[in-house]
Amino acid sequence: MPVFVYQATDRTGKMIEGTIEAKDESLVINRLHGLQLLPIKVEKEGESKGFQLSAFSFQLFTGVSRKDLMLFTQQIATLTNSGLPLDKSLSILVELAEKKRLKTILDNIQKNVHSGSTFADALSKHPRVFSKLYVSMIKAGEEGGVLEAILQRLAHFLESSENLRDNIRSALVYQTLLTIIGGGAVTILLTFVIPKFAKIFSDIGQAMPTSTQILLNVSFFLTNYWWLIILGLIFIGVLIKGYLDTESGKFNWDSLKLKMPLIGSLQRKIEVSRFARTLGTLVRSGVPILQSLFITKDTITNSVVSKAMEGIHKRIKEGGGISEPLRESGVFPAMAVHMIKVGEETGKLEDMLIKVADTFDTEVQSSVKSLIALLEPMMILLMGLIVGFIVISMLMAIFSVNDIPM
Repeated sequence: MPVFVYQATDRTGKMIEGTIEAKDESLVINRLHGLQLLPIKVEKEGESKGFQLSAFSFQLFTGVSRKDLMLFTQQIATLTNSGLPLDKSLSILVELAEKKRLKTILDNIQKNVHSGSTFADALSKHPRVFSKLYVSMIKAGEEGGVLEAILQRLAHFLESSENLRDNIRSALVYQTLLTIIGGGAVTILLTFVIPKFAKIFSDIGQAMPTSTQILLNVSFFLTNYWWLIILGLIFIGVLIKGYLDTESGKFNWDSLKLKMPLIGSLQRKIEVSRFARTLGTLVRSGVPILQSLFITKDTITNSVVSKAMEGIHKRIKEGGGISEPLRESGVFPAMAVHMIKVGEETGKLEDMLIKVADTFDTEVQSSVKSLIALLEPMMILLMGLIVGFIVISMLMAIFSVNDIPM
């Protein structure tokens, strides 16, 4: 039976370490709960994975990654929900932190809280790590006396958002690898293999078929002027980035993305899911609707959707509802608008927003799978056509050699 190493705390916050034999991690966690211990880290002996509350990593220059933030929120929610004071919970996380920068951030937060600062104010001093959404929810939880519940809700929100990103990224891994490998194979053929044939053909002096000549010209250009291609790509990239950095450029590009076949529909569903989950979580946590909309607007990446929210904010400020301006914006799908309208009419707007987010998360995953299912044969077909063109062009040149009079 596997042996698991654990770290846990008792109700006073004292750290306890040991080992337990069990079939899996869940049994270890249940056994620790039965001993009135709070599990902080559980992993199979000799491994570094499993139920971990101390697995932190950092993104270079940008601070804590989204996954790190999710893990921290799960940790602090678990500790405070067990009855430990916030100050003590933060002290435990500081002690468990293995990275120097992590210790610095958590230690600073813990010292501020210990000296009388609110948790929200302590977090707000690290804006690159804790967003406005995060701080606003913590502030609402502290003011309402429901910080433990808010932390759990926030952990669930971050986990749902991260799961959606992970699903999209994992679905694109195969396509990315296929593109890299296929592109690499074609590049090797054009820069190493074809030039050897080109020398042979030039020595023969025989006129080449048109397709072969095109292939040889492409190979010659890639072999001798590869640096010009790189400079050209860099120049074009700088021009595009400069255009997209302008307000009109970003708006036009975002508008174009929403109109693209397949991709536009997927982009719209992702933004609707993000909007609904963020707004629903904020409203459910007690953040005023106008402030919630202002914060939600900052989380929207598509400028067309973000601009549409400005009109929504204005209409609600004048005393109107949220569903009608959503419909008038023409950006949000009819089903999402209808569900939100039902939520308004029944007085369960926050619950319906979360339901909209869950619905569109499912649709996003389904759309990604459909898109991948379509892209996979297209990529294989494209690579096959390119390689086929190269092979046929070379064969035609070889066959044409037979026509040379001896």
